[in-house]
Amino acid sequence: MSQTVTGFEVHDIRFPTSEQLDGSDAMNPDPDYSAAYVVLRTEDGAEGHGFCFTIGRGNEVTAAAIEALRPYVVGRRAPHTAADLAALSFELTHDSQLRWLGPEKGVMHMAAGAVINAAWDLAAKNASKPVWEFLAGMTPEELVSLVDFRYLSDALTPDEALAILRAAEPGREERAARLRAEGYPAYTTSPGWLGYSDTKLVTLAEQAVADGFEQIKLKVGGDLDDDVRRMKLARAAVGPGIRIAVDANQRWDVSDAVRWMSALAPYEPHWIEEPTSPDDILGHAAIRAGQPVKVATGEHVANRVVFKQLLQAGAVDFVQIDAARVAGVNENLAILLLAAKYGVPVCPHAGGVGLCELVQHLSMFDYVAVSGSREDRVIEYVDHLHEHFADPVVIESGHYTAPVAPGFSARMLPESIAEHSYPDGPVWQARRTIEEISS
Repeated sequence: MSQTVTGFEVHDIRFPTSEQLDGSDAMNPDPDYSAAYVVLRTEDGAEGHGFCFTIGRGNEVTAAAIEALRPYVVGRRAPHTAADLAALSFELTHDSQLRWLGPEKGVMHMAAGAVINAAWDLAAKNASKPVWEFLAGMTPEELVSLVDFRYLSDALTPDEALAILRAAEPGREERAARLRAEGYPAYTTSPGWLGYSDTKLVTLAEQAVADGFEQIKLKVGGDLDDDVRRMKLARAAVGPGIRIAVDANQRWDVSDAVRWMSALAPYEPHWIEEPTSPDDILGHAAIRAGQPVKVATGEHVANRVVFKQLLQAGAVDFVQIDAARVAGVNENLAILLLAAKYGVPVCPHAGGVGLCELVQHLSMFDYVAVSGSREDRVIEYVDHLHEHFADPVVIESGHYTAPVAPGFSARMLPESIAEHSYPDGPVWQARRTIEEISS
């Protein structure tokens, strides 16, 4: 039966996480985790959910950018196949006038990703499969058809991508079964927010180890002496066998990154994440060459082209895709294939609001159908805001359990949308009242 998209809703949803300093780091001291959220509805009542993640101010801009894509979706036959999803992705990212706003980066590109991800949610629900399984059930030829190879062919051709996918095809069922039985390794950033006290850091680090995590992450970049002290406390709390990654959130120039990480190196950080500008390919390469700690980046990388250059330049040891930064599943598939071509592990960025829910599907698909490996691969986990989702992530013994509910795990509860809508939801109305009284 043919379905038509008849509904297109956009919501500006914000959570006041800055009040507890959840999510705080050297570059972002007061984040309010937010989502510019879109719901696609069909004539027979099916729904597809997607969103852009932001940290507060400006969320209305991303919501407006999503709204600008309404004409491409409403009245369209609901996408169900690889061909449908490829066509939608191409149209949303290749409109010449909207593309001018990037091109293929920034708010407009993120908005396209929100709509594309909502379409994947809708299509996977139609197939009665979670997105990771829906993707992993496609043929190598279908998967290659989803990728825009413009600007990539000097590093990855369609034939090379097809060869990667065909090589992984024989073990798909075995790996999917293993994934359902064992889950996918996670690490947690929950102990490491820069605004937390030393006592809270130590308590949460010890709890993470007790909960089965074999890696934690600390935010760094505010003050070198403070970071050395915090790193020393964390290492003492978790012991020598637990990995500690550190994340500077783009704080440093190249020379600062080299100096800072040389000072932290005695405490064996597993990687330094986002040491400098996400656009600085040569800067990342210089940092990687200039100090002993491995380099990771990706959560603010704008598109597949920058990822291509990071890999070509030998600038990263870990690729950190983000489910809501680039243009959705299709572009993330291109990045997964690039990482597989260059043999670099993918360790996604998550946390935020809803990012854990989304990105688990991409890593699990990568394991089943692309890289075929979980070695040196982990998905970030942050224990915030999952209660607002209908199908929240489930962590057991430091592992993501494989989602079984159809779709992309992106549906936010209606009451959460109503309560946290900005600026008129009850949560924000109450804060305005308090501000008015105090003033």
